[in-house]
Amino acid sequence: MSELQTFDVIFIGGGPAGYTGAIRAAQLGQKVACVEVEPRLGGTCLRVGCVPSKALLESSEKFLETKNTLKKHGVLAENVTLDLATMQKRKETIVTQLTGGIAGLFKKNKVTRFLGLGRLDGPGRVVVTANDGTETAIAAQHIIVATGSVVTPLKGVELDDNRIGTSTEALAWQAVPEHLVVIGGGVIGLELGSVWLRLGAKVTVLEYMDRILAGTDAEVATLAQKLFKRQGVDFKLGVRVTGARLDGDQVVVDIADAESIRCSHVLLAVGRKPNTQGLALESCGITTDTRGQIPVDGHFRTSAAGVYAVGDVIHGPMLAHKAEEDAVACVEQIVNGYGHVDYNLVPGVVYTEPEIATVGKSEEDLKKAEISYRKGSFPFAANARAIALGHTDGFVKILADAQTDRVLGCAIIGPRAGDLIAEVAAAMAFGASSEDIARTCHAHPSLAEVVKEAALAVDGRAVNI
Repeated sequence: MSELQTFDVIFIGGGPAGYTGAIRAAQLGQKVACVEVEPRLGGTCLRVGCVPSKALLESSEKFLETKNTLKKHGVLAENVTLDLATMQKRKETIVTQLTGGIAGLFKKNKVTRFLGLGRLDGPGRVVVTANDGTETAIAAQHIIVATGSVVTPLKGVELDDNRIGTSTEALAWQAVPEHLVVIGGGVIGLELGSVWLRLGAKVTVLEYMDRILAGTDAEVATLAQKLFKRQGVDFKLGVRVTGARLDGDQVVVDIADAESIRCSHVLLAVGRKPNTQGLALESCGITTDTRGQIPVDGHFRTSAAGVYAVGDVIHGPMLAHKAEEDAVACVEQIVNGYGHVDYNLVPGVVYTEPEIATVGKSEEDLKKAEISYRKGSFPFAANARAIALGHTDGFVKILADAQTDRVLGCAIIGPRAGDLIAEVAAAMAFGASSEDIARTCHAHPSLAEVVKEAALAVDGRAVNI
């Protein structure tokens, strides 16, 4: 083992939490190291998750639009064909550009990068094991675990890294599946199912619950299912998958108390779990909880002095932007003495067509907590910009406290919902009322006017309906 190198802060993991936190710590004057086992920085999100999936979603939507709807705009395109290889190449180009950008930011901010698998080695020490088995010991007063999450397995589903795969494999298929069965009706399954549906696959979604998008506003989820079904997705709800296996050139998916389904490909998308394998947490006396998460206090401190944890390995939604906020708050707490994340204001987005975005409490949350509220809703079908775009499905719903009018939550299903939700999140961060949003001048014609109208509707004052 080589000579011990010392730093102020070490991040184990180079995903959204690790690289963002490392850069912020360096900006605050710290000597920083980041340990990442993959050659390319960015974590699952950038390499085989959020970013490549959005690239394919964008490309597949353009393909479908060219085939089916551009003629309504007077744009005629004949004999439209798919070049999947080029589509995949574009996706990889985007990933390469962004991962390279992070490497450049590390260099700019003088963050030392270690390539290898990092593990704790008692208080203040991390051992990095390279691919060739070489071990390097490094030390720091502050060690931050940011190793993200991995796919949750399902008993009986025999992954083969190709036709029975996870999101990683589904992002890289070089041919359009004839029939794709998606196990899980959550965000990942619906997004990647949408990609391959648009490119010509038959798509069947199997969901254990009696609804899709568990935890999302029920009214939104109901409309989403209706719209996805109209697009061609076949849903089978309330079913329990007991296995998936190769059978010659087909895949057999077994379902409890029902007939098996034969298909060409399977995407396992039943969720993710904290990635804590191989971290040697026990060397510092750290144990995970019943959910596999690392317990932390309000300052991201674990039970071991000098060891912190952020992102998917701790409580809260497993989202890249939440992980980034965790990491920045953690290092600012270490250096400046203050750092905070309001987990009630972490937006969630599903990048399907239409998009779905939420922030704050849902109606179900408020009813369960017995909080009195008022609701305002406004449809995109009554918005000039949405009509001009040709995307009029969906609505914006704003929930406000019945007594104070403070905005408690928002749900959007419609065009660019993922962008529109930012206004409401910012408003909520400053304790805004629905009247505050309603009295804010919004550009016309714009999709953002639907947010304003929904805020007006809280008080029964929507104008354009």
